[in-house]
Amino acid sequence: MAEKIVVDARNMACPGPITKLTKAYRKAKPGDIIEVLATDPGFKPDVQAWVQRTGNELLELKEENGVIKAVIKVTAKK
Repeated sequence: MAEKIVVDARNMACPGPITKLTKAYRKAKPGDIIEVLATDPGFKPDVQAWVQRTGNELLELKEENGVIKAVIKVTAKK
């Protein structure tokens, strides 16, 4: 059964949000959803590059009130 994993990386500077995402990803299984909340503006391009590099699926990427929310479906384990 797929799980939803929430990673709160608000108020962390790069590379903190990506590091927290990677740690959550290592524990995740294919089909799981990882939702990351971050405030570092550099997180947007970083998470797009991370998804391309790891072969996972970016379901949503939006910014609201200074908080960037990325929703990733784990489709690959590298």
